[in-house]
Amino acid sequence: MFPRYLLLALVAALALPVVAHADDTALLPWPSNAYTKHDATTDTGRRLNLQITQMPTNAAGVPIDPTAFNRNDGFSPGTLIATRVPGIVTQAAFDANGFPTNTDPSRSFDKDAKIVVIDATARKHPRQLIWAELEYPPNFVDESKTSQVTNNGKTLADEQTLVIHPGKNFTEGHRYIVVLRNLVGSGGDPIGATAPVKPGILETLDRAGIGPEGIYQAWDFTIASERNLSERMLHIRNVAFGELGDTTLGDGKIQGSSPTWEVYPDRPDGTPLDSAPSQANVDGITHFTEAQNSKLLEIVRGRVVVPCFLDSPECAAGGTFVYGLDGLPVENPTTRALADFVCIVPRSVLTRGPARPTLYGHGLLGDASQVSGGPQQALANEQNILLCATDWSGMSTEDLPNAVSILANLSHFDSLADRGQQGMLNFLYLGRALIHPQGMSTDPAFQADGKPVIDTSHLYYDGGSQGGIMGGSLTAVSPDFTRAALGVPGMNYSVLLQRSVDFDTYAQVMYNAYPDMLERPVTLSLIQLQWDRAEADGYAAHMTSDPYPDTPPHKVILSMAYGDHQVSNWTTIVEARTIGATLRTPALYPFRQEGDMLYGIKSINAWPDSTDSELLISDVGPLRNNGSKGTPPPPIYNEPNRPGVDPHGPDASEQVWARAQIGAFLQPNDVSTLISVCDDHPCWLDGWDGTP
Repeated sequence: MFPRYLLLALVAALALPVVAHADDTALLPWPSNAYTKHDATTDTGRRLNLQITQMPTNAAGVPIDPTAFNRNDGFSPGTLIATRVPGIVTQAAFDANGFPTNTDPSRSFDKDAKIVVIDATARKHPRQLIWAELEYPPNFVDESKTSQVTNNGKTLADEQTLVIHPGKNFTEGHRYIVVLRNLVGSGGDPIGATAPVKPGILETLDRAGIGPEGIYQAWDFTIASERNLSERMLHIRNVAFGELGDTTLGDGKIQGSSPTWEVYPDRPDGTPLDSAPSQANVDGITHFTEAQNSKLLEIVRGRVVVPCFLDSPECAAGGTFVYGLDGLPVENPTTRALADFVCIVPRSVLTRGPARPTLYGHGLLGDASQVSGGPQQALANEQNILLCATDWSGMSTEDLPNAVSILANLSHFDSLADRGQQGMLNFLYLGRALIHPQGMSTDPAFQADGKPVIDTSHLYYDGGSQGGIMGGSLTAVSPDFTRAALGVPGMNYSVLLQRSVDFDTYAQVMYNAYPDMLERPVTLSLIQLQWDRAEADGYAAHMTSDPYPDTPPHKVILSMAYGDHQVSNWTTIVEARTIGATLRTPALYPFRQEGDMLYGIKSINAWPDSTDSELLISDVGPLRNNGSKGTPPPPIYNEPNRPGVDPHGPDASEQVWARAQIGAFLQPNDVSTLISVCDDHPCWLDGWDGTP
């Protein structure tokens, strides 16, 4: 990982003086069609029309540039909805209204629900599954003193917002209406309306059976279209594979030539390889005797040459797309991306024959070398899988300086989102090189006794943490693999960040740079508009069923660690609902489960199962042994889980039973199946035996 002292140095260097924003009401409520304009050229008929005078400014007084955001024809499918209700600034006032919550989202459908979101595009305007919360939880500031000054020199009453989340992502291209009605304060006193509701909205609400009585606030917004969310990535994919000679990606056939690749030569003297990227001083192949490593035969390092769609040399961090007249990215004709890869060849190939090639996605801001970790070696050897990784360009170790600088000036967030899509293309090219008949299997580095160690008939994916999050988007656009195991995953970084302990250090930069706490949820939601192009939130509707053009359908395992400190369970649950995953049961003991948190997720009915994607939950158990074992359930408020053991670490990837399930699942479509694990009890981790 990137050295922590360097990260802290970057944070210190980018720290800005805290200066309050001049306009505390900009962009609320959010999202809203008030910030769009009509545009007949888009699929939704709208386009964002954010003005620079409306945008949040950083502490140096520089507003976020709206140009990249205004390319959207609507808002994020996982958008958080934010508004300010002066009478609801404490948890007591929130609770008095009986809003749907993450532990009881079914309240969304109560007849007298005080927050209602309806789909105005759908024929019968159905209500949507939602959950609400206050942006700042009870322990953020003393709620008994709403006039208490916060760290921004204002009061909780000034800066608190009511935030609403979809329990399942909103539908692409649809228009939604948010209604807040019959609101009360903590003492039960009614809260009056803020402004008249537009007649067109009232008419739609009336058809949905919602009258005008008691409405505090109502407004509409439109979700970005499928084309707008995915067209950049699908375009660069299609152009790049077209250059190989494959223009029919959806047929499941490998056509055209292999991507250009090379294995780094063995260089005992450490002489750099000309023009090599970060692995330049690493020997190409590390061979192991059985005494040295009982699981691996060798580690192979090299690079794949990939078309570059960024304006930076060798597609380096900080580069962005250049758009053509059609509004799509243009390939950079002067450079190529040089995507490092690291592959681990399991010792099992000596007795079981060629291994199944599987792309591996590394963790937060890491690199391809993480593929050689202990759990990955065990999976490879036990299941005869050859794992091969490249860096998640956009969010890898070499991207860290750019990522930190972006937090101080969000006008440049497109450089992260654009390079993230280039990173996805790098993975797709690596995958094609692995399974192409004239690809990597022809190199002596991937042969044993003169025979290939790669089974080129099918490709698969396995990734964890960030590799589970961004692996979801990669899965949705992959033409070459149809099965993916996503470890400790989630989606929607705008929700995930504040619920992750990993964000603590980075928050120092972002909150110093953008100190207006009233604007914070909107600021996070703004960057999600671009993050959707590179992470699962923008692709989830097409991850399993309803595949993109020239793309096969996929199946996935979502492996969730209960009480995860780094990837919030609430983001995993929304993802599971969105992709239609079914639940392995029994999932949790009743004394461990938070309310009806798994509402709306169907259970797997029979084993083995060859039709479903799965949500598998594993649990380290309750806090015990003075906090050295176990962890609490996921916090219900907008904050990370911190006490006890972080189950993100001792997750299912470290268990033989979980690796066996992955091995059974990462198979050809006619063989792949979900097998039963954990007997008749919830899945235990880290030595827990189910004892309360």
